[in-house]
Amino acid sequence: MKVLVWHVHGSWTTAFVQGRHEYLVPVTPDRGPDGLGRARTWDWPASVREVTPQQLRGEDVDVVVLQRVRDLELVREWLGREPGRDLPAVFLEHNAPGLEEGAAPVPHTRHPMADRDDVPLVHVTHFNRLFYDNGRAPTAVVEHGIVDPGERWTGELPHAAVVTNEPVRRGRTVGADLLPGLAAVAPVDVFGMGLAGLHERHGLDPARVTLHDDPPQAVMHAELARRRVYVHPVRWTSLGLSLLEAMHLGMPVVALATTEAVEAVPPEAGVLSTRPERLWEAVRTFLHDEDAARLAGKAARATALERYGLGRFLADWEGLLEEVVR
Repeated sequence: MKVLVWHVHGSWTTAFVQGRHEYLVPVTPDRGPDGLGRARTWDWPASVREVTPQQLRGEDVDVVVLQRVRDLELVREWLGREPGRDLPAVFLEHNAPGLEEGAAPVPHTRHPMADRDDVPLVHVTHFNRLFYDNGRAPTAVVEHGIVDPGERWTGELPHAAVVTNEPVRRGRTVGADLLPGLAAVAPVDVFGMGLAGLHERHGLDPARVTLHDDPPQAVMHAELARRRVYVHPVRWTSLGLSLLEAMHLGMPVVALATTEAVEAVPPEAGVLSTRPERLWEAVRTFLHDEDAARLAGKAARATALERYGLGRFLADWEGLLEEVVR
């Protein structure tokens, strides 16, 4: 099967392209949002092939995975076909409702595909499906899957690790304002993209908070595993893949009890709460009790492998795509 899919979300796509199909990934001269091409910081198999808009006209595409409303327009323009009518298609929604610019307040956010019944709407969490107004769109949930980085936690550094992208711009959404409270109880290492200005914006002490801006995934995994505890301060999100990666690594988790995290992290894997002071106390405990951190990390990994393993993820997508192209 030839599957057309845009490189929109690198971590998600890395898992998706591990399947048995041929994956066509658009590439444009500027490698912009409409044609980013193959990943340069993730390891993708040879079954992923870059195609230009001109080349797509000559490809016998079996199904398209849409991820943005704009993708509908690009399919019409580049392939001359209508998704859902003469080209099997699904629309994959990565985000929690209310995050798009101009979106209606949650829980009144109506999905852009809500008025169509010819393209299945696929959510990555049950939380997202529950909170979106999906209208008459047929819906499904395919939960995340992760390429297992291996059990690598050592916890040798009594630090807290946080992964976040663009915290200066996204602010309270990703819990950037909670970092001073965390830094008061533990040295903090923040990994991610767009970290410039974070110290100044939130009055963070560089001696307490170290920024690791845009590290390659393999480097980030190795460095995360050296930290004692993974902290997920995000208020509103779909379900951070970095959280699931940390669990795969065998890290204990301290997280806000919001959105899908309450389903993803069992009590034995760490501490979830809506009270920051409760979270900071849990961080202190893990910093001073390495055995407790190790046991929680093992529970986190066991849960991640069972629920968010690559095999289950690929099998779910295989069944969905076969149903759509039938």
